[in-house]
Amino acid sequence: MKTLDPVWAGVAELSRAFETRALSPVDVVDALLARIARRDPALHAYIAIYESEARLAAEAADRAIKSGHRVGPLHGVPIGLKDLIDLRGRVTTGGSKVWINRVSPTTATLAERLIGAGMIVLGKTHTVEFAMGSFGTNTHLGTPWNPWDLTVHRTPGGSSSGSAVAVAAGLAPVAIGTDTGGSVRLPAAWCGVVGLKVTAGRISTYGVLPLSFTLDTPGPIARSVEDAALIFRVLSGPDPRDLPTLAWAPADPLPTLRRGVAGLRLATLPDDERVGVDAEVLAAYDASVKKLASLGAEIVRVALPNRFADYAAGTGRIIGAEGYRFVGHLVDDMSLPVDPHIRPRIQVGRGMSARDYLMALAEREEHRRAFVTALANVDALLTPTAQTAAIPIAKVDQSGTAAFFTRAGNYLGLCGLALPNGFTVDGLPTSLQILCHAGQEATALRIGWAYEQASEWKERRPPDAAT
Repeated sequence: MKTLDPVWAGVAELSRAFETRALSPVDVVDALLARIARRDPALHAYIAIYESEARLAAEAADRAIKSGHRVGPLHGVPIGLKDLIDLRGRVTTGGSKVWINRVSPTTATLAERLIGAGMIVLGKTHTVEFAMGSFGTNTHLGTPWNPWDLTVHRTPGGSSSGSAVAVAAGLAPVAIGTDTGGSVRLPAAWCGVVGLKVTAGRISTYGVLPLSFTLDTPGPIARSVEDAALIFRVLSGPDPRDLPTLAWAPADPLPTLRRGVAGLRLATLPDDERVGVDAEVLAAYDASVKKLASLGAEIVRVALPNRFADYAAGTGRIIGAEGYRFVGHLVDDMSLPVDPHIRPRIQVGRGMSARDYLMALAEREEHRRAFVTALANVDALLTPTAQTAAIPIAKVDQSGTAAFFTRAGNYLGLCGLALPNGFTVDGLPTSLQILCHAGQEATALRIGWAYEQASEWKERRPPDAAT
């Protein structure tokens, strides 16, 4: 029997190991904290480590499990939280030097649910300032290092940069990110892990620093589809402090996770949307589609009613307007140390009239109706998650966005899963995006699980895995 490595074990593996007493939460937290101490000075995934508290929580979980007081399958499993998620009495900076001493007034609902399930918070992970960026860069607080290239500083993906780096590099088995235009899926894609973007309202945003109240969605970044499903299950469900969640019942994707893809109709990327996508990314995408077909899925071609560029532009307008509502006073104050790349993105909303904003929302509804109609008989739309693999930070065009394929998920009210689907010749991860209709997270996870089981990508580790 293979010995389980406490650093590289995923959520499901840790859950089983704790149940059988093959590992204890103390073993795992000690191993992770030791690796964080060794590797994080270079990788910069965390902005804060809760070392003493995590050790105390691990000891308490160990005693509880030993005494028959295990509260559930996640008891004792460590997790990282994006630095947008409030924990009362702790600093939450939102990636901003302006908020470097901002003490959280409350605890986010999602943090309450994770801690209530017995999970152990290792610390807070770095984010792009105000969560407004797809490349993962942060001028003042530092940009996490993509662990797949130890010589060139490459984009970790944003805005949940630290969460993805932590999971990919063995600094946490799972972490929470947020996704407004791709901020869970892009970091997952470029760091070679799994990211679940949920339907808006599925997971409470109460206590999560906002960017766009229309589009914000928290979600897990994990090493496997099953791990993402386990975290989604504990986080989903109504929260009276976040009214949109009242429209959704709690969801459990586990019963259907292993049903396979036979009989599902999966739509492929239209030919005209392949332009601008890197050749290696396209090759990995085409191989993924072929693999899903071999597993019994019906692959279909559909005509999308609009271009991905239209969805991306519409998303940008809404984020600009709603983001300006929250932090406009900060980006307009030139005396404050706001990231110079972030300032103009938020200031898109400064000159937007009420009419323009309402027109953008109305156009979004038109686009959503047209999309739902065009894909009514399709279970999922398959795309690459990003057009390229991670690029050198030095080559980033901060006036653009990497969220070309991902923004459609937020704009159209969809859910989506990003998961590894290959590597470039340079050893950089590529990623498949599975977009499903609103509320169909279980379907996205089911498709992802089937693909994952038929490939070996989740077994690959970054080049520093043994250190």
